[in-house]
Amino acid sequence: MRPMTVFSHDSIVPYKESGLGKKQQVADMFDDIAFRYDFMNRFLSAGIDVKWRKKAIRQLVNSKPKKLLDVATGTADMAIMASAILQPEVITGIDISDGMLSIGRKKIQKLGLQDKIELLNGDSETINFDDDSFDAVTVAFGVRNFENLEKGLSEIKRVLKPGGRLVVLEFSKPKMSPTKFVYNLYMRFVTPNMGRIFSKNRNAYQYLDESIKQFPEGQNFTNILDNLGYKNTYSKPLSLGICSIYCGEK
Repeated sequence: MRPMTVFSHDSIVPYKESGLGKKQQVADMFDDIAFRYDFMNRFLSAGIDVKWRKKAIRQLVNSKPKKLLDVATGTADMAIMASAILQPEVITGIDISDGMLSIGRKKIQKLGLQDKIELLNGDSETINFDDDSFDAVTVAFGVRNFENLEKGLSEIKRVLKPGGRLVVLEFSKPKMSPTKFVYNLYMRFVTPNMGRIFSKNRNAYQYLDESIKQFPEGQNFTNILDNLGYKNTYSKPLSLGICSIYCGEK
């Protein structure tokens, strides 16, 4: 087995003065902002993140997955939408933040989806399921937070059934002006300050900007999937390149 590649975004952390590793820092960060996470998503994206998630989930409509794993499930937005759109038999969501999972479980209970969706504390790089366990895996705005990107993507491939599909939704960077100029101003100044005001955590949203800048997006990401043995990979930019969908099959 070849050694895992380390990418520049793997070393981007929320709290630069902390002695903790990226994984623990990310868990602590999301625990800290969990109470405002859903609000901040809707506010900062003007609600378009809901459309992005739906478009990503619809990449799986023809596959008709019965067992779905949602990695970095957070407050379970992706899992809840997938349940409505795909109607699989069961969805398992895993995340390293207990704070986010707690809010997700409350949402699931309120919607009466306890028999359809289960949320567990779990690490993308050591997924606690057997090989070939899931028909599909989704990751929405989570792969940037992996401590080792290739290790996480390899673990996902391990738990996918042969022919199973991975769908990743992740921020990317617009390439064309003036969208690029406006986007850079927004991410550099507006997002961190709104994070400080509403979630009391500027670092979290500064980290968002820095990790997006370093993330291997577009063809670079599909190349990573190809190198790990995924087949039929492709990417779809959304909203002038602010976000992208990535897909691959085991």
